[in-house]
Amino acid sequence: MVTRTGNYCAFYVAEPFNPAALGAHATKDFCYYNLLRSWKGGDATFPFSDAHATTYSVRDGSDWEATLKPRLRERLRGSTNVVLFLGSTTVNSRALREEIDYAINDQGLPVIVIYPEYDSKESLLANGSLKPAIRALWDKIPVFKSSYLKIPTLHVPMKKDLIRISLADTKFSLATKCDAAIYRYS
Repeated sequence: MVTRTGNYCAFYVAEPFNPAALGAHATKDFCYYNLLRSWKGGDATFPFSDAHATTYSVRDGSDWEATLKPRLRERLRGSTNVVLFLGSTTVNSRALREEIDYAINDQGLPVIVIYPEYDSKESLLANGSLKPAIRALWDKIPVFKSSYLKIPTLHVPMKKDLIRISLADTKFSLATKCDAAIYRYS
């Protein structure tokens, strides 16, 4: 049996990867993922456990069916939740679709959605509910939009303290998850 302790980060990286220059490292969503990693590196108490570090890395030119897709699924099976970075530059790539579909519809993983272009709890809200602009971002990943009500989803801005609380919140871990619904910190 696999121990589910990882936080699986789902983010957009352009396809096909450009092996020249910085490749994946040049995309905004990948930079946000690296920011979580740096917070953990600078503070051992930061509650982030990188599921991507649990299996060996894949190369940019790896075969989708033989290497990439099985590796994504293996990492998701070892995860307790998904951290989805969703912003204006996010694109519905094959990898992102596969990650979200498998995470929600096969594994039932809770999703913590981080909105990098928002910096406070209040900035996500209008009249006490998530802003239409936030909900419109869900259109960027149709499988998320059609599946999010199957699992608990927590919506947070790109704010370290709130992300820390979110990652430590057991209601958004597979074994102890709360009811399927949309959640936010008030």
